[in-house]
Amino acid sequence: MQLQPKPADYPRIRKALSFYKVTSVITGVMLLLLVAVMVMKYAFNVQLFLFTPNAMAEFVPLAPEGVDSDFVPQGFDLFKAILIAHGWFYVIYLVSDFMLWSPMRWGFGRFLLIALGGVIPFMSFFLEARIVRQVSSFLDERAAAEHAPA
Repeated sequence: MQLQPKPADYPRIRKALSFYKVTSVITGVMLLLLVAVMVMKYAFNVQLFLFTPNAMAEFVPLAPEGVDSDFVPQGFDLFKAILIAHGWFYVIYLVSDFMLWSPMRWGFGRFLLIALGGVIPFMSFFLEARIVRQVSSFLDERAAAEHAPA
């Protein structure tokens, strides 16, 4: 038998659910940006630099593998910025996952499934819709049961 959330935790669950909704969308968008930048780098051998001396945005070809290049591109490396940003947002996403998972008293497998949402493209969007629907319906059922006449 699965443990049920405590009624005292319902307000905390609602706040955690709101936080989870925001972090899952941000993490999903950052992951899609990361995938796009990785495709540019590994499939087309270019990197995108912003604010270079030549242009506002410029695709710079990568040096061939095994060849040390004296050329160091100037400007803001968008690939590294997206990589770092997604990493930090993923950590925040994991915190929001834990903040929702713990008071809901779900099994550890559900925690891992939600955590995968930040590393598999598009999964965070599908999980966000499903988790929000499940938790909202659970809380709405409990609220209706509390206010129902005896």
